[in-house]
Amino acid sequence: MSCPPSRRAILSLYHSTLRTSKSFSSYNFRNYFIRRTKDTFRAIQSESDPARIQSHYSEAVRELSVLRRSAIVNQLYGGWRLAVEDQKPSMARADS
Repeated sequence: MSCPPSRRAILSLYHSTLRTSKSFSSYNFRNYFIRRTKDTFRAIQSESDPARIQSHYSEAVRELSVLRRSAIVNQLYGGWRLAVEDQKPSMARADS
């Protein structure tokens, strides 16, 4: 049996997963994966059994690789921004 991952490793995985989740161009996918990431790592945080922590961590590592591939595909085929998203400000003329 291997030792459970360190706190630093879990936090690093959390930040990588959150960063990848935020890279989705689609609003719905982006919000879903951000919410799912937070829920997954809250479950890891509340766990006290080292074997289950290792299991959750391994699963999260596998999900991160899938999430990265999905984010790339989503960026390639991203559509229009929705009305609920922050719109990029249009360029304004300096003389007006």
